[in-house]
Amino acid sequence: MKSILVPVEPHSQLASVLDHALLLARIQGSYIEGFALRHNLPVAAVDPMAAAFALSEEPEDGTSSAEARQLFHTFMGERSIPRSEGPSAAPRYGWLDDAPAGESFLGSYSRVFDITVLGRPGDRAGPRMSTLEAALFESGRPILVAPPRPPEQLGTAIVIAWNGSTETARAVALSMPLLKQARQVVVLTVEGGSVPDGPSGEQVARSLERHGVAVRAQNVSPRRSSVGEAILSQALALGCDLLIKGAYTQSRLRQMIFGGPTNHVLWSTTLPVLLAH
Repeated sequence: MKSILVPVEPHSQLASVLDHALLLARIQGSYIEGFALRHNLPVAAVDPMAAAFALSEEPEDGTSSAEARQLFHTFMGERSIPRSEGPSAAPRYGWLDDAPAGESFLGSYSRVFDITVLGRPGDRAGPRMSTLEAALFESGRPILVAPPRPPEQLGTAIVIAWNGSTETARAVALSMPLLKQARQVVVLTVEGGSVPDGPSGEQVARSLERHGVAVRAQNVSPRRSSVGEAILSQALALGCDLLIKGAYTQSRLRQMIFGGPTNHVLWSTTLPVLLAH
């Protein structure tokens, strides 16, 4: 994971997002690029003849962009991270000026980065869910969801929330650089949370062993909790500092209406979570 993208906007979790990005960059010797994430704001236009109004969009002004740029540069400068785009074994950073407004740019631009780091949605003053969805569904790359407080270490003890799905298989494959460096990896299967006829956690563990990963499989019963609750509680009990999960193996609409493991993890996690769809 040699290239990390961080969409920057002033919000309550920005410091944690940048801390997570730098933790990852120190592990992998990565280049971190930031850009000012500007949202298109809806504007109501009234048509007096039709007694109706229509919504259009215009970008935010440049004030937040200048603030985002300054926050990013200050963070890197205080930690003595050099500004450089060249190859290196040490963390370095760059900044993209004049990024277009709108989350569609994030979805497309993140396709040329190994991972995008974003804050956990849920707080009114925090990151937007629409930002996370743009990176998750449009990039074809994984995202790292940063909770409000960063861990002291990242990726030393990893839990894979295995459910036999295509999305989780993709998350595991895209996480291989981290899995190979981890001290321990647990492939966690929650009973009742797997897709029918999907490979077992034991099969995943055997596959990872061939790559030299220190891994074991573990099956747990959710008992009275939901699958999402069981994943988070077991990951915490195992002392993991990174959770890997496939995102929305059920449809987004179904999870919005009935709930689901991905939504529960997104809104509740205190652990960094690597997601792929």
